[in-house]
Amino acid sequence: MELEVWMGWYEEILKKFGFRKEDDEKTARSLNEILGKAGALSLSELPSGENFIVFGAGPSLKKHVKSIKKVYSDNFILVAADGATTALLEEDMIPHIIVTDLDGKIDDLLSANNKNACMVVHAHGNNLENILKYSGSLKKVMGTTQSVPLKYVHNFGGFTDGDRAVFLAVKLGAKKIMLAGMDFGKVVSKYSRPEIDSEVGPADPIKALKLEYAEKLIQWIIKNEKVEVCDLTRLNDIEKFLKN
Repeated sequence: MELEVWMGWYEEILKKFGFRKEDDEKTARSLNEILGKAGALSLSELPSGENFIVFGAGPSLKKHVKSIKKVYSDNFILVAADGATTALLEEDMIPHIIVTDLDGKIDDLLSANNKNACMVVHAHGNNLENILKYSGSLKKVMGTTQSVPLKYVHNFGGFTDGDRAVFLAVKLGAKKIMLAGMDFGKVVSKYSRPEIDSEVGPADPIKALKLEYAEKLIQWIIKNEKVEVCDLTRLNDIEKFLKN
């Protein structure tokens, strides 16, 4: 997605959610300054390839992770959207890349990073505190923003961690992207909302609206980018599909 196209989406999102562009840009400047001192990855330093699996944190995530683990090969680049990292770690799988705004389980994000996962850290108006607290101590980090890009903070398109991970995969040269744990419904999992007591729970209105935009943006990718996108939630036999 070209930046000018994304900015049209961004202006709509600002109005729809009542976000302030100034807040997004303040956090982005802070992340840019931190990465300027600590060091930042360039796009060419991230793992790349033609085949990607992007893990969202929806209710189907754990089932998908277990199926993928049985047949996984090094032919796929694994990208975890924030809290999905926890489900992968529970199955002793380390994502190659984590796309995060740092609101998942921090201990798991740090653990995966220490095990060589690259971190693509997103700056927005509501996570300045965590950006200041954690981003300087991370290794192998690239920054992103949903507003105007800076030297160390990029904008490849995308709003939520999940759809932003798909945009990143496209930017990294993906020809096929499989979506795992991307349910886009009215129910969220504990991997998306660590504070809930059960495995799943109802999405609050803001979360439901975010998922709606995530789905819209992924549909834009399907229609406009030269990439095959397969949603594993629509398959009955994931293992057979992956083997083929």
